[in-house]
Amino acid sequence: MSTTTSGRGRHRRRIRIALPVSAAGIAAAVAAALLTGSADAATELPQPTVKPATGSPSAAELERRVATAIAADDTAGGRLSKSSYSSGTTESTVDAKIIGGTTTTITSAPWMAQLWYGDDKDTADPSDDEGFFCGGAVVAPTKILTAAHCVAGYDWQAHGSVITGTAQLPTVDDQGYITDLHGGSLSGVWRQWRHPSYSPVTIDADIAVLTLPYAVKATPIRMTTSGDTASYAAGTSAQVYGWGRISSTHDGMSETLKTATLPIQSDTTCAATYGSGFVKGHMVCAGKPATGSDSGTTTACNGDSGGPLVVGGRIVGIVSWGVQDCVEKGAYSVFTKVSTYVGAAYPRLDDTNVSGDHKADLWVRNAATRTGYSKNSTGTSFAARESWGDWTGADVILQTDLDRDGYQDLVHRRGSDGDVFWTHYVRSSNSWSTRRLADDWRTRTRIVTPGDVTGDYLPDLLSVDSAGVLWIYPGRGDGSFATRVKVGSGWNQYNSVRGHGDFTGDGRTDLIARAKSSGDVYLYKGTGKAGTAAFSGRIKVRTWSSTTYNAFDAVGDVTGDGRADFLARTPGGTLYLYKGTGKATSEIFATRISVGTDFKQYDIFG
Repeated sequence: MSTTTSGRGRHRRRIRIALPVSAAGIAAAVAAALLTGSADAATELPQPTVKPATGSPSAAELERRVATAIAADDTAGGRLSKSSYSSGTTESTVDAKIIGGTTTTITSAPWMAQLWYGDDKDTADPSDDEGFFCGGAVVAPTKILTAAHCVAGYDWQAHGSVITGTAQLPTVDDQGYITDLHGGSLSGVWRQWRHPSYSPVTIDADIAVLTLPYAVKATPIRMTTSGDTASYAAGTSAQVYGWGRISSTHDGMSETLKTATLPIQSDTTCAATYGSGFVKGHMVCAGKPATGSDSGTTTACNGDSGGPLVVGGRIVGIVSWGVQDCVEKGAYSVFTKVSTYVGAAYPRLDDTNVSGDHKADLWVRNAATRTGYSKNSTGTSFAARESWGDWTGADVILQTDLDRDGYQDLVHRRGSDGDVFWTHYVRSSNSWSTRRLADDWRTRTRIVTPGDVTGDYLPDLLSVDSAGVLWIYPGRGDGSFATRVKVGSGWNQYNSVRGHGDFTGDGRTDLIARAKSSGDVYLYKGTGKAGTAAFSGRIKVRTWSSTTYNAFDAVGDVTGDGRADFLARTPGGTLYLYKGTGKATSEIFATRISVGTDFKQYDIFG
């Protein structure tokens, strides 16, 4: 958005970049704190070759994209149409849209992000340029939550630029030069995801996540959870944020971030206004009825698309759509209902893998040669293995991303002395670093890296000690941990405790455990809390004896559908994929799919 943008079709100068501004600082090597006192270096391990994230163009290229977006002045999803707003109205162009409200600072909303899309089509004629602006929210160091209509049909890796850390839009002079980013940091986009059920006709499932090529310094904000109903009660005060249009009579946008307080409206009220165009359970509307003019109206408007609606410090909605020019009498702003879609979006926050797509990959070690291998997921199977070298000496190896930089880490235990290490990629030096996490964990019967257990979006570490006590080590997001917290005892009854992500679709991290004696398999639903309240009472979901399966793995969302999946190996070596269904019942997994018959050779699954 800009206060000086003009309509499409006008003559525009080719964009020239006058002020080089460095792209957001490349992540420095992370200092890993110890859980215990020793700081001896780990035995040297293989240093896998990593292809650094794409989407890291030069600062000049990122600025050019921003300038192109400003000059093009299109609307995200401008080709969409929305019918059946309410009885007696005709089909009109979707106007994803703050009129009214007050300016605010980046200190008050440090997670706000500006999303600039600028494609100049590589032609000399500027009239074919495509560009627009959307808002977004940093929900993890490399993740931006936004609207699907800002993402679907666009190539953000090739043409996108993200600015964080500032409440000001960039300053552009009359010649098209960007002269000031006002302290903001520029980043490209590595990959994009939008909800697979998104419809450009109904604007349903309007939620998306952009993954950045490196972590930004902005403080993330969390999404609400699936069980949240209080935030959507009619009359609840919510805050919307954005740089959108400040008037219904012109296209001028706010140079400074604005916020407004809007009361949540009931589904009944929203449906009475928009008819079948409002999808109950998938959408929420907010605000007081528009007056028909700017006077007396407070609403989101063009340019606010993708921005957050916040209640109690959590995102409950995403600016989605509304009426043309935003202030039609009786109208409300419509938002994506985040509680409905958090189960699908949450895996995108922890979708780190080897190949850099949105499918969790498999890491295994050959029992005879001690060679480690990664096998990239295709969605229904795994591709040919790729060697990670010799991993002799390790007796536990787990896939994770403790620093949430988007690159897969490994947590591994050395069998000789039980010391636990963290091996992680350091982008700034294009190398791997290995640091000790714990001394002598030989008596720990289980070590698990399931992701965020405590609800702060920072990955945690779990272990079961020799007495059967389960402990949570709350992660700080940099490979270090806070003081451990006791969950409960009795966990030595299980010969397998696995987890990576959300099995039930509620946006919380869960565990799957199998009993030694009976083979009964239990789901422990995460609550997003620490301590004894970290998991709900167990739910029996299967019975799998050791003669049925003798190895398990949970690596996350293998299929890319937004649900955590599970892997189980037979004694004969057949590996089965159990696709997650999102149900916390015996139907937690779909019918198994064989993904290979040669897995008997592997003694460690990541």
